[in-house]
Parts: sequence; structure tokens; C-alpha cells
Amino acid sequence: MTEFAAALLYALAWTLARLPWPLLRGLADRIAALSVRLDAREARVTRRNLELIRPDLDAAAREPLVREIVRTTARQAFETLRLWTRPAARNLADIVEFHGEALFDDALRDGRGLIVAAPHMGNWELLNQWLAAKTPLAILYRPPESAIGEAFLRRVRANAGGDVEQVRAEASGVRSLLKRLQKGGVVGILPDQQPKAGEGEFAPFFGKRALTMTLLGRLAERSRAQVLLCWCERLPHTSPPRFALHVQAAPDGVADADPQGAVAALNAGIEAIARRDFAQYQWTYKRYTLRPPGSGEENPYLDLY
Repeated sequence: MTEFAAALLYALAWTLARLPWPLLRGLADRIAALSVRLDAREARVTRRNLELIRPDLDAAAREPLVREIVRTTARQAFETLRLWTRPAARNLADIVEFHGEALFDDALRDGRGLIVAAPHMGNWELLNQWLAAKTPLAILYRPPESAIGEAFLRRVRANAGGDVEQVRAEASGVRSLLKRLQKGGVVGILPDQQPKAGEGEFAPFFGKRALTMTLLGRLAERSRAQVLLCWCERLPHTSPPRFALHVQAAPDGVADADPQGAVAALNAGIEAIARRDFAQYQWTYKRYTLRPPGSGEENPYLDLY
């Protein structure tokens, strides 16, 4: 029953994604405008995040940015349906600029193992497909609470092509990633998801302390693998959307044996990327839910539930 439901969802996604892009973009913009008008979850979370990290802006100054972020997020949702339901080769043609690709190729030839840190910037699903076209890899993911949702994600991400192993974020999965890296393999991690309490360290992110995964730093330190930051940034004024691929070396400190130093370096690298185009970063995510022990701070999203 789970697989059947996932197949139905895929059929719906495929059908919707076949609509012309101007129509999908217009639909996304209307959904975004309605979300802001009705103060839906995405708008509320975005607004709260801006209150936390941009206290220099008053409510009137923040509101245009809220609208822009929610609109970008809605467009990305429809954009991703297209990526999930079209051949990967067709999707890769949407990448029209390449910055730092030689760094990636050099890291593959080096053979020490490679960790791709992929922030929630631009379209990370397109990045997955580009990575799959370049090399076999394993991608760490946190499974959805719904079994149907997980089956759907496995189905659509299988469309990435290439040799891609999807590894659940649990102890056995982490051990398999370390073994892969020690053998010179490639691992992809979304480094800016809030980990569970006890599985990370707090470090500044846009001036606000955020619980940040120590897993990436531990893997890098133990395997001696290289770490690259990679993302697909949406280019302005393109329809259908076109992208620029970016690859850059992670800050040296991400593999620091001191986990506090490692997460601070990681957050600094991600923040610099997000500042390139603030609206393309995932501000609809509750990044600051867990607060430092003993700080007296409460979950800043409590009144949004």
C-alpha cells in the first residue's frame, strides 16, 4: 500500500510538472502571496527567523523580504517537481554556469575521500543530480515521519541517475559513510539541518547561536577526507530557471578535532554562501528551535505552533 500511494504521488507530481513553466511560476507566486496574506506556516517561520537574525530591520522593512523568500520557496517547489520527474540529462542542461568544477575533479582524482557539504541554498536536488553524473556517492538523509513520504522521496531521487546510495541518518548509516570515505569514496551531507539534542554543538549562524551537526567534522577528521561546499544557485531573470553550479573549499577548521571549532567554521562557510542571495536560502525552516542549555532562552517558535 505504501509503494502504491507513493506511485500515485509520483504520477500527480509528473502531471503537474508537465505544465508550462510560466503557468507553474504564476501558480507558485499566487500560492506565496496567499501564504503571506493568510499568515501561513512558511510566512510565520520566515518572519520569525528574520526577527531573530535581522533585528536591525523594523517590521515594515522585513515584510518585503518575507514576501520575496516565500515566493522563491514556492517557485522552488514547482521547480523541484520538474527536476524529480524529468530525465537527469535534461535537468543538467539547466546548469549554464560552472564555478570551481576543477576543484571537484581534483578532489576525485586525489583519492582521499570527499565530503560534499551542500547547504539548503538554491536547488539542492539539482546538485544531487549533478553529483550523481560525476561520481558514485552516498547521500545522508533524514527520513520523513511518513512511510509514504519516504517511499516517494526514494522514488523521485532514484531519477538522479548514476550510482547513488541513500543512507538514513542513524548509527549504522554513519558507520557506512565513514567506511566509504576511508576507501576514497564520496559522501553528500546537508550540513545545516538542526541535529537532535546531544548530537551537535552551538555556534553562531547569522549572529544567533544554532545547534549544528558535529557529524561532518567528525567524519572529516577521522577519514582525512577533503570537504567541499557545493550548491546550485538560481540565476536571475531566467525563465525557465537556469542555474550556476558553485564548488569551493570548505574553511580549514571544519575538520578541527575540537567540535566547537569545527561547527563554527562550518556555519561561517554556510553563512557566507547564504549571504550571496538571501532569498534563495531556506528561511522557512525552524533553524533555532533548540537553545543552549542554561541560557534561559526558549524555543523562539513556540507561539507559532
